[in-house]
Amino acid sequence: MSVRILISGSVAYDTIMVFDGHFKDHILPDRVHMLNVAFLTPRLKREFGGCAANIAYTLRALGGEPVILATVGQDGREYLDRLTGLGIDISQIQMLPDHYTAQAFITTDMADNQITAFHPGAMAQAHQVSAVAGPAAFGIVAPNGKDAMLRHAREFTETGVPFLFDPGQGLPMFDGPELRTIIESATAVAVNDYESRMLADRTGWSEAQIASRVKALIVTRGAEGSQVWTDGQCADVAPVPITEALDPTGCGDAYRGGLLYGLSQGWDWLRSARLGSVMGAIKIEQQGAQNHRISREAVARRYEQAYGSVAW
Repeated sequence: MSVRILISGSVAYDTIMVFDGHFKDHILPDRVHMLNVAFLTPRLKREFGGCAANIAYTLRALGGEPVILATVGQDGREYLDRLTGLGIDISQIQMLPDHYTAQAFITTDMADNQITAFHPGAMAQAHQVSAVAGPAAFGIVAPNGKDAMLRHAREFTETGVPFLFDPGQGLPMFDGPELRTIIESATAVAVNDYESRMLADRTGWSEAQIASRVKALIVTRGAEGSQVWTDGQCADVAPVPITEALDPTGCGDAYRGGLLYGLSQGWDWLRSARLGSVMGAIKIEQQGAQNHRISREAVARRYEQAYGSVAW
């Protein structure tokens, strides 16, 4: 049986800036109609990012077999070489010479809040890539160009590949009917707590109603852990203790990498989500989305410490 994971999502460069303060102290709620603020960010770093590559990074480090479905631009060769060096399958990534690779400009404050500006670049043409890419244990439709997300969800359904719908930052691109259609064809849905409320508003369905249409609904809640809705029940996944929260960028992707690894191994939803929680904790202790070092021994140790059971 294949353990390959087909990952539809962005491959992007992240420019990360850290504001040594709190956004809430500089944004006046009664003046947002004329917002004009500037933040001094003494720390800046350019990182490899994009949700598909971030998920693949963690998944591969755990021993999984990710296949990225994405596009990069004329400046993407360095990134492709990096992915190849990590042992990640890039056979389904297309390079578009008339575009730049997607770029995210992320400002983070001391409370781990983020303000992001995103240039899609080549990602807007990701629908040129097909999700019909051979056998797979699972797929994921993560933030990507809208047409790519629609196409890949449809192709996963047509080819019988179970898939996780993770609309993330791409959620505002979709209207209610489009979201309802994807949800009803998906195997599972993964969102953070803010996105969960937005998804409910857009679809007109409550969390419980969304969960009833898929095998699992996973809602991440940052430092409060996550929730897994299955079979009409909602189970809490406790957060994994951390040493220091350095950078939340890519934590959700690391969580999904752990979740998908578990699913590719035939684990149940709760066990897989717990591994996702461990990977999110490991990631937040490092700067950047793809700088956390992963050893199976360390992961197993933190899993057992947090949940009192053996990971593998």
